[in-house]
Amino acid sequence: MHKSGFVNIIGNPNVGKSTLMNVLLGEKLSIVTSKAQTTRHRILGIVNTEEYQIIYSDTPGILKPHYKMQEAMMGFVKTAIDDADMILYVTDVIETIDKNQEYITKVNNSQVPVILVINKIDLCKNEGLPQLIETWKGLMPRAEIVPVSALEKFNVENLFNGIIELLPEGPAYFAKDALTDRSERFFVSEIIREKVFLNYKKEIPYSVEVLVELFKEDDNIIHIKAVIIVSRDSQKGIIIGKGGLALKKTGTRARLDMEKFFGKKVFLELFVKVEKDWRDSNRLLKEFGYNN
Repeated sequence: MHKSGFVNIIGNPNVGKSTLMNVLLGEKLSIVTSKAQTTRHRILGIVNTEEYQIIYSDTPGILKPHYKMQEAMMGFVKTAIDDADMILYVTDVIETIDKNQEYITKVNNSQVPVILVINKIDLCKNEGLPQLIETWKGLMPRAEIVPVSALEKFNVENLFNGIIELLPEGPAYFAKDALTDRSERFFVSEIIREKVFLNYKKEIPYSVEVLVELFKEDDNIIHIKAVIIVSRDSQKGIIIGKGGLALKKTGTRARLDMEKFFGKKVFLELFVKVEKDWRDSNRLLKEFGYNN
């Protein structure tokens, strides 16, 4: 008997969905920062054994869209609810419990098993957790509830065992040596975008997209040329910084992460380009992969 299925991770921003998926995978595929809306795409991560294939799907945090880009992000979330074999709805001990109630209703109305993951329990006083669990039982009566700390890797093994137990029988949907459905270029752009989130403040990270123009792999080195796209001229100056120092710092940190990720030396060229209001441009959103 072989088990397989799409285990789709859904929840509000900043509850730790990406950290949880990376821990369940044992690999860093989703970028993680303390800022909301870091994840913009739906990213698949695959765990294989002879007995099963779990296809995890990290999704953007639920929000009310203000741009066409955010509408596309919420399209990824809707698709993830519709095509799931199992839903991991992730909350934490901090967020407002009934935030985005319509998505709780959508998950409740789905026909697949649901595991409610209460994350960040390392931040919770012991007496608060039982009450939180009882409240969630009322909101999601058919969900199995598993408290975890993804950051501390606490109780993640019990969560993993619960996923295996609820996984339906089925064939392998991907090759058994596959880790993800995404290309090398995608992970290059995500690594650069993560460094922008970490190195710049205010609205800058939310106005940035990354386009990889060249990815050429030789025996000993990978040559990469990437463009950081911003919405306004003033943002270009901030990204580059005085004497180009800010861009150099971002590029160095991104290159070091890429070398870890690919296990090979990387030569990275970074440029900055202004594309006004790209977050509302259907043409550019398509180019950046928001129609997938």
